[in-house]
Amino acid sequence: MKRMLTLTLSLTLSLLILSITGTAAQTGSASDEKAAAKVSVRKRGPVFRATKEQIVQAQDILKSRGFLSGEQSGRLDNATRDGLKKYQAAESLKVTGTLNRLTLEKMGITLTDRQKTM
Repeated sequence: MKRMLTLTLSLTLSLLILSITGTAAQTGSASDEKAAAKVSVRKRGPVFRATKEQIVQAQDILKSRGFLSGEQSGRLDNATRDGLKKYQAAESLKVTGTLNRLTLEKMGITLTDRQKTM
């Protein structure tokens, strides 16, 4: 009987120690993951955006070159994006469907002062 009690007590103590160390290890790894996530997060720089005037100018160019058949809305709608993709492919630019700096420059559209710094 004494042996059984000693064995039970020993087993219970072992389980308690394993439980405590396992919880501590999990808590430590979670905080390590949070710290690693904070370190790996980079601030994103400003996003390059075309102005409404630049979009209208680009739509005029796309329309004159036959890449745009819709209205000149001053918005980057699907028809404009499709036209930009065709223009970019024809001019050997990276095909993005957006009015990025290289596309505006290739079209001869003046960049704003802020866009020049990006």
